[in-house]
Amino acid sequence: MPIFEKARELAVINSSAAVIGWDQETYLPEAAAKHRADQLAWLSSRAHELSTSDAWRRDLEEAEAADDGSDFKKTANLREMRREFDRATKLTVELVARDSVASSLAKHAWADARERSDFSTFAPHLETLLGIAREKADLWGYADEPYDALLDGYERGTSTAAVARLFDEMRPSLREISAGAVEHSASHAPSLPPGPYPVAAQQHFNARIAASIGFDFDAGRIDTTTHPFCTTLGPRDIRLTTRYMESDFTSSLFGVLHEAGHGLYEQGLPQDDFGLPSGSAVSLGIHESQSRLWENHVGRSREFWEHWYPVAQGTFPQLAGFPLEKFLRYLWRAEFSPIRVEADEATYDLHILLRFELERRMVSGKLAVKDVPAAWNESFRELFGFAPEDDRHGCLQDIHWSMGGLGYFATYTLGNINSAQLFAAAGKQQAIADAIGKAHYLPLLDWLGKSVHAHGATLDPAELIRSATGTAPSTDAYLAHLKSRYL
Repeated sequence: MPIFEKARELAVINSSAAVIGWDQETYLPEAAAKHRADQLAWLSSRAHELSTSDAWRRDLEEAEAADDGSDFKKTANLREMRREFDRATKLTVELVARDSVASSLAKHAWADARERSDFSTFAPHLETLLGIAREKADLWGYADEPYDALLDGYERGTSTAAVARLFDEMRPSLREISAGAVEHSASHAPSLPPGPYPVAAQQHFNARIAASIGFDFDAGRIDTTTHPFCTTLGPRDIRLTTRYMESDFTSSLFGVLHEAGHGLYEQGLPQDDFGLPSGSAVSLGIHESQSRLWENHVGRSREFWEHWYPVAQGTFPQLAGFPLEKFLRYLWRAEFSPIRVEADEATYDLHILLRFELERRMVSGKLAVKDVPAAWNESFRELFGFAPEDDRHGCLQDIHWSMGGLGYFATYTLGNINSAQLFAAAGKQQAIADAIGKAHYLPLLDWLGKSVHAHGATLDPAELIRSATGTAPSTDAYLAHLKSRYL
């Protein structure tokens, strides 16, 4: 079908851009940033021209007219391609190129500002990206507020108001759980034996664990970056990154488990459909459910460490006299940390509430960029009881805004909710529950592959959760999980 061939051609362009984007985050010399921005802008412009061309429209319309609905996957692919086409054609090539250049330059400005803990040097870039986001929202259109249009690009089928209601409903439980968990940990959480935990030993240990849960290193690798991420460069080329602290090996490990969860999803998508919706992830809320499931429900469980802790003790000699029970209490500790990516499960979603609310105000124009640090600190103090010590530990800690990722953060909490519901559903199958009890996770991965990964984007997120678990999306399993582990 011609339209599907065009989609595969578009995937080649986008995956080529992903290669040099990955290189930008890992190995690019600082002086090459401007040329890299030009390269990415050229590729994004060509991709946009192809996907909004008259030829694309003609082939899509012909395929839609010929579709009789008898092939579910083909119909779903055409439906999602129409949705993406309608969004894409509302943006000009000039705007797409300007957005690409702005985000490429902003990422380098953010990294420098973060290193120096100086928001003022990043602020002009954020102003530019906010302006572009508002332009795109106006062109896409929205029901109630500009943030709706941005959120829809990451989590189709939801709205800002729906997410706000969900967060408002969860807030009392989250505050109760986090306060109780932090209070309990203050008197019961031991410190990890002092390092150093050599980076080379961490890399070896992390790779063993990633392979054990099913990550295919013939089709992927792990590298080092300022901010952990996972990116797909092709149907058999999935790149994970993490960062290392020689004082705590668990930081890089849980970074790897989190990103490996994303990677397992990408490796589990139908490879023959790469470039089509049926070969693509459905949403970031579903994507995040995979990373949080492996990071938290698996990686922080007793069963996992009953198997892996002796290996950790053999890898890091200072753990030899540190009993498993103390190590588990260390993993399950809760504290009000300023850093989202270092936050425990009990307090993590408070970080997301803060970002969602600030982003919403920024996009609407109710919060000026120059006032972001003060607003961040005020909101953080209200939620956590103290303010971050500086911008690096506050409003500059995340890469997302520099990537133009406004509308992204809510999907982390949606992912937490989905992860608990999926893990609970999988555990109801006795064979999977028995395997999890022995720290054997391939049956769980197989279930996720069939229940989640294989569908690609042929179902909406809520439909996918209902299909996999038998019930509509709900916070019940997630809140029960947090209460069980921390209270």
